[in-house]
Amino acid sequence: MPPTLASLVQHSALKLTVRAGEGRLDTPVRWAHVSELADPVPYMEGGELLLITAMTLDAEDPQTMRRYVRRLMGAGVVGLGFAVGVTYDTVPDALLDAAREEDFPLLEVPRRTPFLAISKAVSAAISADQYRAVTAGFEAQRELTRAALAGPGDLLARLAAHVDGWAALYDTAGAVVAVRPEWAGRRAARLTADVARLRDRAAPASAVVGGSDDRVELQSLGTGRRVRGALAVGTGAPLGTAERYAVHSAVALLTLTTERTRALQLAEQRLGAAVLRMLLSGQQDHARAVAGDLYGGLLDAPFRLVIAETEGEAADLGVLAEAMESAAARSGEAVLVVPEGDRLVVLASDGGDAVAACVSFTPEEGGELVIGLSAPAGPIAAASAYKQAEQALSVARRRGRPLVEHEELVAGSLVPLLADDAVRAFADGMLRALYEHDATGRGDLVASLRAWLSRHGQWDAAAADLGVHRHTLRYRMRRVEEILGRSLDDPDVRMELWLALKTTASQDT
Repeated sequence: MPPTLASLVQHSALKLTVRAGEGRLDTPVRWAHVSELADPVPYMEGGELLLITAMTLDAEDPQTMRRYVRRLMGAGVVGLGFAVGVTYDTVPDALLDAAREEDFPLLEVPRRTPFLAISKAVSAAISADQYRAVTAGFEAQRELTRAALAGPGDLLARLAAHVDGWAALYDTAGAVVAVRPEWAGRRAARLTADVARLRDRAAPASAVVGGSDDRVELQSLGTGRRVRGALAVGTGAPLGTAERYAVHSAVALLTLTTERTRALQLAEQRLGAAVLRMLLSGQQDHARAVAGDLYGGLLDAPFRLVIAETEGEAADLGVLAEAMESAAARSGEAVLVVPEGDRLVVLASDGGDAVAACVSFTPEEGGELVIGLSAPAGPIAAASAYKQAEQALSVARRRGRPLVEHEELVAGSLVPLLADDAVRAFADGMLRALYEHDATGRGDLVASLRAWLSRHGQWDAAAADLGVHRHTLRYRMRRVEEILGRSLDDPDVRMELWLALKTTASQDT
């Protein structure tokens, strides 16, 4: 504890007497300062015990003393020590009344107690408090280091006990990894938005949120400019020196753990790249042998293959990888992540949290990240799954969508896949002559062609759909052949015309 006015009054060698402000003696004293200026406020920082003899003050004028005391209080001065037997034999009534009116601590200093003795007492108490804080900080560091060997949960528990509060660890995605005590889980979960804002700043970064009785300090984790996680420490009051030592030690230990984990992840990625190459080349048995326990579980059940690319910042790929890895870690899933320059390849369990994190992933604003997701597959079909993911990726890029699943392409119509400028130009060119003919009012060739093709060339059914005689429909189809210079007996021609009609129809809608 830092020195307080009460501890100075209780100091047996100083012989101080409380004359006013008895209810505010527990106020900490940051320093003892001597000043005989009529207005010492410009030289105060707050927290000082001001020592005076009133050599230049009119201490017997009530109005002057009221202004003097109020100005000292406004500057954060915690108390006034008045020496008797020097300028005044006793504390003047004007000063005493002014101090009592404001409940401002006023200490009477006897003639035999020099101001230097009070300054030394304050200095010695501050030094002793700092020494205790440093000693407690080193002890906390040792305890936290031992706890870190058992895992982040034990470290958080020791830290929470030391600060008399709670502590939580967050991953790069802002999700809670661990919290101690467990009752603070809900409070920690409400800070995900604050953690996300901290993540957007360059490391190291910190922030304080909450009120005076629910104060939470957030600290980023990571040695580079990239935030690798965050630590939250919740207390009912601002952290003291010893508590701050403990928090800084926890940040250092968790950062070391995070960076060590990062190094292991890089090694895993190199191993994962080898496993992926084996799978794609049809060497499933070799892939299983190399994967071992690290990825073995992933290859024993259906997986989805993800390919993501970006034409912008490669950081978008890293954020996606971290989101999927964090989701997998929380659910105990295996996930294989292989960065390939401006491309990211991921194998993740079908129906697992990693795939769900991919599907719900939102790229950074202005980002150009596109994702293709294969259908569920096993090791023997890994090469096919890779092609599926590439096909879905191509469609996503062409449609301007952030993510496309291959199952959408299989379950849906072929026509939306043709919705690009080249296909539209082909369709418009192929049918233009028919549309121009119909515009003159000389027949409805486009509608007749559509009806005939939709009925697979059945004259009676198509004619009935149009409400015309079949001979009329036959005449119109001969006119279509004449205008286009193509034979409707050719199945390729019929296919091209049908796709052209479907493409123009999708444009109209």
